[in-house]
Amino acid sequence: MILKTEIPVAKNEYYEIDIDGMGHDGQGVGRVEGFTVFVLHALPGDKLKIKILKVKKTYAYGKLIDIIKPSAHRVNPVCPSFFKCGGCQLQHLVYSEQLKLKKQQIIDNIQRIGKLEDVVIRDVIGMTKPERYRNKAQFPVGIGSGSKDIAIGFYAPRSHNIVEIESCYIQHEMNDDVIKRVKDWMRKYHITPYDEVTGKGLVRHIFTRVGLKSGEVMVVLITNGTKIPHKDDLIKNICGISDHIVSIVQNINTKRTNVILGEQNIVLWGKDSIIDYIGDVKFRISPMSFYQVNPVQTEVLYNKALEYAGLTGNETVFDIYCGIGTISLFLAKKAKKVIGVEIVPEAIEDAKQNAELNYIENTEFYVKAAEEVVPELYAKGYKADVVVVDPPRKGCDEALLDTIIKMQVEKIVYVSCNPSTLARDLRYLEDGGYKTMEVQPVDMFPHTAHVETDCLLSSKIKGFG
Repeated sequence: MILKTEIPVAKNEYYEIDIDGMGHDGQGVGRVEGFTVFVLHALPGDKLKIKILKVKKTYAYGKLIDIIKPSAHRVNPVCPSFFKCGGCQLQHLVYSEQLKLKKQQIIDNIQRIGKLEDVVIRDVIGMTKPERYRNKAQFPVGIGSGSKDIAIGFYAPRSHNIVEIESCYIQHEMNDDVIKRVKDWMRKYHITPYDEVTGKGLVRHIFTRVGLKSGEVMVVLITNGTKIPHKDDLIKNICGISDHIVSIVQNINTKRTNVILGEQNIVLWGKDSIIDYIGDVKFRISPMSFYQVNPVQTEVLYNKALEYAGLTGNETVFDIYCGIGTISLFLAKKAKKVIGVEIVPEAIEDAKQNAELNYIENTEFYVKAAEEVVPELYAKGYKADVVVVDPPRKGCDEALLDTIIKMQVEKIVYVSCNPSTLARDLRYLEDGGYKTMEVQPVDMFPHTAHVETDCLLSSKIKGFG
């Protein structure tokens, strides 16, 4: 028998394709003669004419040329820049179907990567109003395509070409005025935007934080240098937007890097931070703080994590990858003691200040990599009744998981932002003596391909629940 090894598609050629799935980054997935093709802005149920842009050994990328037959769930995106901007990926899909696709993404990963078949996976908890939900925005500033004018907006997909934005459907309305005022100031005084190619130009990014409950707003101007010409006029223009603006900060970043924030902050006007609340817990948020971008859904996510933890007031809890203490302080109100671990020193300082701000005294915070400090604490005799992990997208280090397994912790609450590494780590913990009891996805990022997940695991040794 001769196996077919020829790739049935070629670059720059056109094909008709039926889309029957969705990739992890929001691209539609279809097949030409069984060969996988990813297509941006394609949806399951679409029949399309596409052009092949890139061919790999086992898959290809295609460009949507024409919609022959649209998916029954395709809608017109509200944002006029949707098809050019990379800020969100699913605005052309009715919201209820977005939630179904995200659930299916988690199911597929847990079954395919985790090899777990009998896990209870709940429906995704969505938002009543899935728009204008982000409390943080980062707008690159550069030279407009084909012109010398100033461009402020978001990067197009897989590029650093700036798509100019006047209003963003998923960002707080305040940002619309901030962008306009900064651009007017730059034009009036001929302030140069940053050029990534030459490394010249002053203004690199505009960064905003909005306290959705407190109403306080911070505006950060990231500059390629220390001096800001006509600074007083800039402050006047920004303050004129609203009385809710309480902080204007200059962040200095002179490095040739894709990292947005530099290490030095200068308060130009007002306070060096803003205050916001998740539930009844108060948080101080500085330019450098990690803080969830959707406080409404963060409260949902953390309340479910607290429910899974099942605290009675007698437990010691490890909160690993604790950031500025957002989950730690939620847990501390119900636990005997919470030990937070985080590798970023500034985040731990914020966590300690946030504990003081809320008069919470039953917390300890440690600065070090989780895979180093948790084994050290265990070796010193520290033990946890419950462990909460909220790792970055790469998931948990095996050394950390091994220590959790050795502790024989009764319950693990795993908060994940990446279904594939979640599934991998669940498999590892199951092999170490744990049972995945329930998975609750929460839609933290409507109209994007991302989904956040709470998971409850119980020790097989100590019994479930």
